Amino acid sequence: MVLGAGSIGVYVGGRLAAAGAEVTFVGRPRMLGEITASGLRLTDLDGQDVRVEPDAFRTVTSVAEAGAADLVLITVKSGDTEQAAQELSGLVQLGTVVISLQNGIGNDAVIREILPACVVVAGIVMFNVVHHEGGRFHCGTAGGVAVAADPVLNRFAPVLGASGLGFKQYPDLLSVQWAKLLLNLNNPINALSGRPLREELGNRDYRRCLALTQREALDAMSRARISPARLTVLPPEAMVRLLTVPDGVFRGVAGKVLAIDPVARSSMADDLAAGRKTEIAWLCGEIVSLGAMVGMPTPVNARLVELIGAAENGDRRTWSGPELLAELRAAAGSTG
Repeated sequence: MVLGAGSIGVYVGGRLAAAGAEVTFVGRPRMLGEITASGLRLTDLDGQDVRVEPDAFRTVTSVAEAGAADLVLITVKSGDTEQAAQELSGLVQLGTVVISLQNGIGNDAVIREILPACVVVAGIVMFNVVHHEGGRFHCGTAGGVAVAADPVLNRFAPVLGASGLGFKQYPDLLSVQWAKLLLNLNNPINALSGRPLREELGNRDYRRCLALTQREALDAMSRARISPARLTVLPPEAMVRLLTVPDGVFRGVAGKVLAIDPVARSSMADDLAAGRKTEIAWLCGEIVSLGAMVGMPTPVNARLVELIGAAENGDRRTWSGPELLAELRAAAGSTG
């Protein structure tokens, strides 16, 4: 069962269905109607083109309709985690494996508290998915699916491996989650820029904004004795410095960072465009909370929370690189 049939949920579930898994999508009628009518076409940067016919999966609008499942993938937005777990409560069987494939830190703890009879495994999707009309979902960036190491996953290993999603178990997934959160701090910058990811990251001023945001986050993590994993060509500290170099130098050293589909945007940009609430509280807001815990101001991340909040409430201003950089530098300077 895939609970949360958005772009990520449909892509992951679709690849599992193509590998032979019995997949049921639980989601909103509009998305379910589209994929039921057209089937799925799943493509990626490497040229893979996987088609899944409508009769290879089920679609339902509620967990109650889904029936029993050996494996549940929760792919809803972080703000909907508690509700999703509550919907599963009383319907899942003892020992059901539930994997949280969500942004942010601690969603698995929320699920585990509500579903104590289930085996809850933390996980995170490392790639971006672009939804095109007609049931096409395109993986626009590199990356696989990271999950916490747990022997319970061994019985699903054949189908997870056959999916081609790059499922990988990590003994210390928390360090990977913090590292992914660092990367996701670009989401609000991309959303405010109004540009595709590749164009935005190719612009030095926007990268300087990201460097300010990540520098602040790394300082807070250091105080909390959190060591994020290395997910990029350089370790996080070095990558922050690299973000600020001229565009030509950045392309030469970190060209793989820009290996992104030209139309791909962050999920936060997609949420704002669709009038949905974003996950800013689980990204920059997580850094603000961490800073408060260790007694450290985090004005850059706090300002991004405010700017995205304003955008959610109708302020659809598009920020140029110099404008946003000046705004964040002013926020950083306001604390001395």
